[in-house]
Amino acid sequence: MALAEAPPAHAGWETVRGFGGGAGTAAWLVRPTVEDEVRAAVTGPGAAGSPGAASGLIARGLGRSYGDAAQLAGGCVLDMTAMDAFELDATGGLVTASAGASIGALLRRVLPAGWMLPVVPGTQHVTVGGAIASDVHGKNHPSAGSFGAHVRALGLLTAGGEVHELEPGGERFEATVGGMGLTGVILWARIALEPVGSQFLAVDTTRVRCLDDALALLRPDAAARHRVAWLDLLGPRPGRGILTSSEHMGEPSPSPRPPGAAPLTVPERWPAGLLRAGTVRALNELRYRRAPRGERGRPQPLTTHMFPLDSLEAWPRLYGPAGLLQYQFAVPHGEEPTLEAVISGLGRARVPCFLATLKALGEAPGGPLSFPLAGWTLALDLPAAAAGVGRMLDAFDELVAEAGGRVYLTKDARLRPEALRAMYPRLAQWQRVRDAIDPDRLWRSDLSRRTGLTTADGR
Repeated sequence: MALAEAPPAHAGWETVRGFGGGAGTAAWLVRPTVEDEVRAAVTGPGAAGSPGAASGLIARGLGRSYGDAAQLAGGCVLDMTAMDAFELDATGGLVTASAGASIGALLRRVLPAGWMLPVVPGTQHVTVGGAIASDVHGKNHPSAGSFGAHVRALGLLTAGGEVHELEPGGERFEATVGGMGLTGVILWARIALEPVGSQFLAVDTTRVRCLDDALALLRPDAAARHRVAWLDLLGPRPGRGILTSSEHMGEPSPSPRPPGAAPLTVPERWPAGLLRAGTVRALNELRYRRAPRGERGRPQPLTTHMFPLDSLEAWPRLYGPAGLLQYQFAVPHGEEPTLEAVISGLGRARVPCFLATLKALGEAPGGPLSFPLAGWTLALDLPAAAAGVGRMLDAFDELVAEAGGRVYLTKDARLRPEALRAMYPRLAQWQRVRDAIDPDRLWRSDLSRRTGLTTADGR
C-alpha cells in the first residue's frame, strides 16, 4: 500500500496532559487509524515539515500516565487509541492486540472465554501499548511478574519506518518493555493468557494496626496471589490500614458485572480546596472502622476488586486545577526503614497524603528501565498545590536512591536528571540500545527532556 502524501487529516494542535492534571503542554496531535498512517506521520512525504515533527514524536494511549511521559511540548503526539483491534486464540491461550486496545476491552472478551490477562494494573483504562511501554505491574507481582513477562512478541515501528517483530531475550525487546515509548511506536503485541474458572475473586480482608503488620501480611511467601494494603497516613497511627488478598474462584459464578463505563464523573471545573485533610481524615476513619477485622472468602467481581478507582471517572480533578502528584517508589527488602522515613517525613512536612497503597514486588524484570525490583512499593497521592511538596519529594528521592530504590517513571512528574541516574543503574545500557534504534533521537517526550532520559544533556 502506498504511503499517504501527508500526515493524516485527523490532526491538529491540542493541549495534552497527564492523568494527574495540571496545565499540560501544546502538541500536534495525530490520530492514526491504520499502520500506514502511523508510518506516514513518522517518515512519509511531508512528515518532516509537518507541525511539530521537527521537535520529535511520542506515542500516546489513553493518557493514564500521571505525569508527562506521553506528551511532548511543541512536538508530535500519536494518539494510538483508534488502532484497537484484537484477536483471541481461545485454544492456545493467546491474544494478539493492536497497541490501542485497552485492558478493559480485552477482559470483556477473554474472561467469558475462561481466560485472564496474567497482569493488570490498577485501572482497566490502559492500552496494550502503554502497558508494555510502562511494563505495568499488578497486585500479584511476586508470583506473576510484570506485564512484559507475558508478551511473546511485539511489533515496533522505528524512526526509519521499518516494522520489527521483537521477541523476549533480544536487546531491543528489553529496551522497549519499560522503555517509556522512546524506542518507537508499539503497533501490536501477542500476549499469553492464563486460564481461570470464574470471573469472581475470593477476597480476604484484614485490618492492620501499623506498617509492620502490613509488611508481615504482604510478604512474598504469602499464599494469596493478589495482595495490596491501603494505608491511612492521616489518622492517629500513620501506617494502619486495610489489607486485601484474593485468589480466583475455581467454580463458575453467575452474572459478574463486566468492565464498562464509570458510573460517575468528577466535573471538569471542580473547585480547588474542597478536598481537605480534615475531610479525608474523617473518611479514612470511617473506612477503617467499617472494614472487617478479618473476613475470608467474600466473592467479588474481578473488575470491581481490581479496579476500584474506575468507579469514579477523572477522579484527579478532586485535587483542583493544579491536580495531583503520585509519588510511587520501590525499595529492596531490608530497606523497610526507608518506608518508615517517608511516612514520617510526610507528617513533618504537613503535606497531606489522601491515598497510600503498599504492595510487595518480586524479582526485577529484564528491561533496564522496568520499575519493579524485589522489595516493596509505596504509592502516595499528594496535592500538587501543597506548600513544600517539591522540596519534600526531592528529599525523598535522596532517601530512595540511597536505599537502592527507584521512582516509577510512569507516575513521575518532577524527577531530576541526577536522581534518575542514581536510581536506574542500567540507564547507560538502555541509552546505548535506544540510540542504535533511533540515532537521530526522533522519539522524545516531556519526561525524557526533563530528566535527561534520552541524552545526558536532556535534549
